[in-house]
Amino acid sequence: MAKYPRVREQNIAVFGEAGSGKTVLVSSFYGPTQEGSYVNDLWDLVARQTGQGHRLYQNYLGMRDSATVPIQTRFANTTYEFSVKLKAGDEPEGKKRPFDELRLAWHDYPGEWFTDDPSSPEERNRRSDTFLSLLRSDVALLLVDGQKLLDYADEEERYLKSLLGNFRQNLMRLKDDLLAENGPLVEFPRIWILALSKADLFPDWDVSTFRDLVILKASEDIERLRSAVAELIETPEALSIGEDFILLSSAKFQLKPGDPQPVDIDVKQRIGLDLILPIASLLPLERRVLWEQRMTIPRKVVDSLADGAEVIAAALTGAKYVKLDELIKKFAKTDKRADFVAKVLPKLAAAMAVAGPTLKKMNEDARAHNDHLRAMLTQFKLDLDQGVRDKVLRTQK
Repeated sequence: MAKYPRVREQNIAVFGEAGSGKTVLVSSFYGPTQEGSYVNDLWDLVARQTGQGHRLYQNYLGMRDSATVPIQTRFANTTYEFSVKLKAGDEPEGKKRPFDELRLAWHDYPGEWFTDDPSSPEERNRRSDTFLSLLRSDVALLLVDGQKLLDYADEEERYLKSLLGNFRQNLMRLKDDLLAENGPLVEFPRIWILALSKADLFPDWDVSTFRDLVILKASEDIERLRSAVAELIETPEALSIGEDFILLSSAKFQLKPGDPQPVDIDVKQRIGLDLILPIASLLPLERRVLWEQRMTIPRKVVDSLADGAEVIAAALTGAKYVKLDELIKKFAKTDKRADFVAKVLPKLAAAMAVAGPTLKKMNEDARAHNDHLRAMLTQFKLDLDQGVRDKVLRTQK
């Protein structure tokens, strides 16, 4: 493992058909953090491209001030790049922390490519190149459009089978291109979360209601999708599809009967968006620990999972960043699995097990000492745990 950079990057890939709400979601993820009234004592969220940030904030302001829904981005693959910049804190703590900035690359895959065949060899190549750019993501969100679930009430299986089948066919069309150079992929999203977009349309639902509907109506289609992804990757046992679910809503939309244009958009009533950063940062480590406890995973696959695991584990256990990093690097060089399992894995597992009053106390202590990195990561863990308790997020047990 390389020496700590002052910047660390996380990637998340978002897939959804046209109209499923991808542009609205990313606008509502970023927009509230730019309001003058927004306060965060640990970090600032900044768009790395000024023009891109202005467009997202413009979308958000249009929803907030004039109930205007952003225009769909058709046939455009976009990567939104954000920086989570830690506050300076005390000088000693600032020097000791391994990085000052967490970057999030939010990859938006064009929805039209789900349903439309490539119109030319050039477009097929563009789709392959776009998909290859997503491979650094550990986590992918596959959006289930809440409006379409309503449109197909009592026959939801028709929509779900179409959604999952179209995405599987899209992967199969790209298979030869993806595997052409080096065979099965080491880097690939291995955690696929099924996300109900426009969850505000179902005020009585919690995440278990959504999960139960999907399993009841489309369990075989989920398994077919899992088999399709498994054909693309090395160590397919290290793969989660249909095991994690989340409710997402960018705002509360008030509609007139028969009119698709909202008469009011309450941007304060968001669901699930505050869990995006914690999911991208922590869920890969949680899953890595689970998989390594269950099976032997090749070193190169382990190294592609949960980049920064040592930093996160140190933050969540109170250990020193450098000491845990040195321990992990020591066993990574020897490739002695027995030693790794005996000495390192328990420390990673302990990091993911910390919860409740202990975790809250660690967060309070980190804040009191201006250790903003440890405070941010422990807050992420608190937020994930709260998301589960609020029944907005359901993760693999």
